[in-house]
Amino acid sequence: MLRALSILRELNRQQTTTVDQLHRATDLPKPTVMRLLGTLSAAGLVAKGERGIGYRVTSDVQLLSAGFHGGPLVAEAGRPWAADLTRRLRWPAAIAVRDGARILIAASTAASSTVSPFHATIGMRHSLVTRALGRAYLAFCPEAERRSLLRLLATARDPEDNPPNLQHVVRGIVATVRRQGYALRDPKVEPRSSNTVAVPILQGHAVAGTIGLSFFRSAVSPATLTGELVPALQQASREITAALQRLHGPPPA
Repeated sequence: MLRALSILRELNRQQTTTVDQLHRATDLPKPTVMRLLGTLSAAGLVAKGERGIGYRVTSDVQLLSAGFHGGPLVAEAGRPWAADLTRRLRWPAAIAVRDGARILIAASTAASSTVSPFHATIGMRHSLVTRALGRAYLAFCPEAERRSLLRLLATARDPEDNPPNLQHVVRGIVATVRRQGYALRDPKVEPRSSNTVAVPILQGHAVAGTIGLSFFRSAVSPATLTGELVPALQQASREITAALQRLHGPPPA
């Protein structure tokens, strides 16, 4: 069962996936991959890709989440605003929450965006240091929380989380993001053809989460970024904060 779920999880990450890609991503032998694909196909969850190349998930996978009504409250409160952003601006929106020393994508509209650079992102954990959704969190969280996060990041093995001169790098990120009012992805992070812009979702003095839009660099000018995308994100963030306050009541003084 666990091996079948690992196959399904990998298939959900992109539109079409080959047996070789599944073999490399899961470390399962190719005969096992083929057998599990057969089982998932018989269950109606997987089908051959276009022109018989690779495999893809079917619409029946949505039935697996039909009974789910949980998730981070900020993601639940923010879904309508994320959907509205994508409806108006076309680009996919994502809402993320901190998960340890990383940022976790808790809600995404990638599936409903016709111009999304990514196929599926929900559940992905990204760096606080290099990713826009993480940088927006790191820059606006309380100072005590940031110090705690720096201690966690200093023990990480991934260079995305723990680059050389971590303290200096984070100070630069915090200064830049707070001055601009928004965060961008590190330009060295792949895929370089796309970018993400993100802002915090505030709840009192804390950061409840972050919200961002991903786009192709060639399609969005700096003027469009700062004149259209950022104001739309900031307005959505304020609306989500208001929705959280209605659910929780006003934050303590």
